[in-house]
Amino acid sequence: MPTLRTPIIAIQQEFAKVHAPHELDKKAICIFTATGFFLDTDTYWKDQKVLSSASENRIDDNGFLIESKPWFQWHYSPRNISFETALEEFTSLFEKIISEQLQNNNVILPLSGGLDSRTQAVALAKMKNQVTSYSYSFKGGFSESEIAKKIAKTCGFNFEEFTIEPGYLWPKLNALAGINNCYSEFTHPRQMAVLEEFNKMDGVFSLGHWGDVLFDRGAPEGTTEAELLETILKKIIKKGGLELAEALWQEWELEGDFNTYFRERIAELLNTLKIENPSAKLRAFKSLYWAPRWTSVNLCVFEAAHSITLPYYDTRMCEFICTIPEAYLADRKLQIEYIKQQNPQLATITWEEQRPFNLYSFQKNKAPNNIPYRIGNKLKRTLKEKMGKPYIQRNWELQFLGMENDEQLQKRIFSENLHPLISKPLLAKFYNNFKTVDAVTYSHPLSMLLTIAVWNTNFRNK
Repeated sequence: MPTLRTPIIAIQQEFAKVHAPHELDKKAICIFTATGFFLDTDTYWKDQKVLSSASENRIDDNGFLIESKPWFQWHYSPRNISFETALEEFTSLFEKIISEQLQNNNVILPLSGGLDSRTQAVALAKMKNQVTSYSYSFKGGFSESEIAKKIAKTCGFNFEEFTIEPGYLWPKLNALAGINNCYSEFTHPRQMAVLEEFNKMDGVFSLGHWGDVLFDRGAPEGTTEAELLETILKKIIKKGGLELAEALWQEWELEGDFNTYFRERIAELLNTLKIENPSAKLRAFKSLYWAPRWTSVNLCVFEAAHSITLPYYDTRMCEFICTIPEAYLADRKLQIEYIKQQNPQLATITWEEQRPFNLYSFQKNKAPNNIPYRIGNKLKRTLKEKMGKPYIQRNWELQFLGMENDEQLQKRIFSENLHPLISKPLLAKFYNNFKTVDAVTYSHPLSMLLTIAVWNTNFRNK
């Protein structure tokens, strides 16, 4: 009887059968529509589950899950060490992990204006691997590539810049469905827009996912259990998601009400974590239930082109995090000091989240120091909009705004035979709310309805 052991943070979804009716798990789908990812081990079906992260699973010859038990428990066991010692240990471990993961391969490095990929760039600049870096920006949006280009130049990396065009998804929609099996809403994996360009590159991806969670504050000290629950709900429920989930729950005539069911599910999962520190507990919750079912799902888009490596997902990194005092992890301290110590020039480049400030000056990002930049940025955006060039900030704006996008959207949602799974009046309500009430709030429900429509066409009867 085979045993399958999953990583602490699973990169791929591993499925197994369970003894249950072969029916849609409509409660699970409601959570999916509220958050954009399936919770815990849920799937579209009652008789199919995803194996938990950090678990050992006995599976019989017919693919049924017999037993599942954890082999790793997230914990908070801070050692009595200085920040300097923690930084030395992180430096050694991080560079060792990257070196072992990449070996002598050429490297493909996605670069952003943030800290995770910049931290990787520091390590890679010290190695002999040939690095091809790239970045992409939305057409009509903030030029994230400008920061990435400066990082690449400082490190001596090759650099390619891509622009994500409006409507890129529609001709690639079915291909994306085949890659992620509709386990993520479709407006987020912008890497799909440049998949053909990825195929032309040579090397192994070094991806910086999850560094921002491991190396930052989870929740403020003193946060109570009740407050922690509310924090999680606020973080994972998308705008408009609760409204769509409640509407589907009522339409499907499910027992009870969605909000109560969902809160009880989250509270139950939270209670399984025997961690007193609220910051560490929130980080553990995210790593167990958010990373593998949200962040990891679209890693398969990168993997469709080349092998992937993830230094922040490494078992040793997760174990290391559990032993570091929260005060050292909070506010990205370790990553910031690593960059400043190992490559001071990279630290002088703008930090996108704190623009126009860098790693030496970001503490100044408050009034009155940041007022001139904010005024100037606002004026630029206003001028562009007056010239008929909307400022693009979010993925869905490239996919849902404009006549051609609208035509494709309506075709997918209203013509893919979603009825009777989802009634036409419900579809029309959320579509019309997006068009006439609030596009920002209703973009997520629209994206979820699109995802379910594509899943219904491609997978439901297979």
